This record gives sequence, C-alpha cells and structure tokens, in this order.
Amino acid sequence: MNKRIQEEYPYLYETHLHTSQASACARNNGAEMARACKEYGYTGIFVTDHNWGGNTIINPGLAWNDWVDQFCLGYESAREEGDRIGLDVFFGYEAGYDGTEFLMYGIDKAWMKAHPELRFATVEEHYELIHEAGGLVMHAHPFREENYIPRVRLFPEWVDGVEGINAAHHQYVGVGRDKRGFDKSAMAYAHEHGFPMSAGSDIHTTALFGGGVAFRRKLTSAKDYVQAILRDEDRVLTDGKVWYDKEGNVIG
Repeated sequence: MNKRIQEEYPYLYETHLHTSQASACARNNGAEMARACKEYGYTGIFVTDHNWGGNTIINPGLAWNDWVDQFCLGYESAREEGDRIGLDVFFGYEAGYDGTEFLMYGIDKAWMKAHPELRFATVEEHYELIHEAGGLVMHAHPFREENYIPRVRLFPEWVDGVEGINAAHHQYVGVGRDKRGFDKSAMAYAHEHGFPMSAGSDIHTTALFGGGVAFRRKLTSAKDYVQAILRDEDRVLTDGKVWYDKEGNVIG
C-alpha cells in the first residue's frame, strides 16, 4: 500500500467477499478468509455470499428459516474468527437476477428470516425491502461480460451506488481480454447518474487481490458503512495495485 495513502486512510475494508460455505464458486470457508484478510492488513470485511438467485450451494428446497441458517454459516464462521483475531466482520449478500448482481448491506440474518418474500422479489421489490430496513444497494460489476451474464442490464432507479472498481477485473492483465474496461464503464455510469462508488475484490479464495475501500476513520457497523456511502464520505478506492479517489481518479 502507498505509505502516504495508508497514513491518511488507514482503515481498509473488503466489501465483496465469498465463502465456500454458501457460494459454490468459493474455495475457502469464512474463518480461513477472515485470517487471510487480517494478515493482509484489512480492518474489516463484508461477507457477501451469493443468494438464492446466484451461484449458491444452499439447497433451494429448504424451508426459508432453514435456508437462511445455512446461508449465514460462512458469515458466522468469519465473524467468530474475526472476533478472535481482531478483524471486524460485517454481513451482506450478493443478490443475483439472471447474471445481474447487486451487493446488499445494512441488513442481517434476523431481518432475512422476517422477510421470506425476498426469495420471490423482483429487483424493484428487493430494493424497496432493503431501503425499508435502512440498507444499501450497490450494483456489482455492472458492465462485466461473462458466459453466466446473458446481457448487461442497468437499473439506475433501483440502486444507491455502483461498484466502480472490482479488483477481479485487474488481476490478469495481458492474459486474454483486458477486463479493466468493465470498470471504466462502471465509473462513467456512476458519474452520469451521480452515484457514489465503492471498490471490492470479489474474492473467492485466500489468494487475496487487495481491493476495497479505505476510510480516515474506523467503521462501527454495517449501518455505519451504509451511511458513509450514502453521505459520500471521504474515502479512497483500490484494486489492490492502484489507488483512486472516490471519483475514480488515480492518486497512487
């Protein structure tokens, strides 16, 4: 990490992380992810496993409360380890709609159990439910092109912000197509609509990318993060290699 930036923004958070206990594409459990992130230097992480509309391993035939219990195991494993080693672990999830994905923050397990209608909610209904709970909806990697994404779809009326930098797009430059263009499009989209931006790694293993959002102060909770983004609080973004200001300009 750039030393000057680290001194000014010492609290780094991974905002997009998956565990093998809920996400089929992940390779490490919550505790393993927490330890790796602590060793890297993160202040905290958000566990954002894939929900029922995404690449989840949780049996869709389970009763709702049982499904939520199983879904939260990765977060709970990470939280228990985080409490032990001094890493803040916050809850979130990645909602999938035929390849279009959104990161949800500021809600918890009890809230999910109280809203079984989530399983059948549309993008618009899901947004309204999250907002009623005081939560935050960020469009994850909105311009990503992959086999599992039939087409790019944008919902500017139904998000609060944009994941402008997804570190997974920056890791394999020179190998196949250059995916950094996805982020350039995401940042332009955020500017067009005046959306606040976040950054995250979209990490699935303990081979960390180092992406995330860094603040001048320590966050107190997931709700605190929600308010920090909605207020467009001072922060910096990183893909693990390059640092950007909150508008997406390179600063280090």
